Amino acid sequence: MRGPRQASPRALAIGGGVVLVVVIAIVLAVVLGSSSGGSGAGGSVLKDLPATGSASWAGALDGAPDANDLFKGIPQKGLVLGRPSAPVEMEMFIDVQCPICQSFEVNSLPEIVQKYIRKGGVQLHLQPWAFLGGAGSQSFSGRLGLIAASFQNKGFEYAKVLYDNQGTENTGWLTDQMMANIGASVNGLKMSQWWSDTNSSGPKEIASRVDQLATKDKVGGTPTIFVGKTGGQLLNVQTPQEIADLQAPTLQETEQALDAALGK
Repeated sequence: MRGPRQASPRALAIGGGVVLVVVIAIVLAVVLGSSSGGSGAGGSVLKDLPATGSASWAGALDGAPDANDLFKGIPQKGLVLGRPSAPVEMEMFIDVQCPICQSFEVNSLPEIVQKYIRKGGVQLHLQPWAFLGGAGSQSFSGRLGLIAASFQNKGFEYAKVLYDNQGTENTGWLTDQMMANIGASVNGLKMSQWWSDTNSSGPKEIASRVDQLATKDKVGGTPTIFVGKTGGQLLNVQTPQEIADLQAPTLQETEQALDAALGK
């Protein structure tokens, strides 16, 4: 009588080998697929974008050439713009979705840059705060791209391109793809590195420190601007009543505060 049919040891070995090869192939496919475009949706986000950002590439966003030219030649380190020897410091809290920030960035900041920062009198410290829409909104995720650009000393160009192309707040316009398109419009920004930094812990740590500073300084909205002697106390350029009424700082009162700090 025959016993139950059994596979030969050789057949089992061959079958096991085939399964092992298939498993290895699947693992390699997953690993290579996840590493090809950075973390998250990097592969699709960076697809068709230049490896290095440029204001002249075919898909560059509106205002990119002017945004890059505005800061050209001015010392920039992280989120600080201007000469380290500048006698006056200007600190500005912004929200990437804030339309009032957009108005100040587009209409007022260029004059401040040319009149005070480029000439070496003022150093600007940018504080990307987030409060519109609450935790989890694109104010929180969107500022990470700006901070990541600052790791390559391109944060101010990134912010200017962003505001030149800002959508309506809390409508979902500041997607990963939009953030990448902004970065690709910044001259010299290494996109693979930028995307990796955006999804790393570094920008989140800086964002957390900005949040803590905003609480300490009792910042209630954006933009909020403080001015003072470098190394000294910085004061809000607005009056207590203007702050209570949630009014936005104007170019005139910002310049008045800068002139006073400069002793003009």
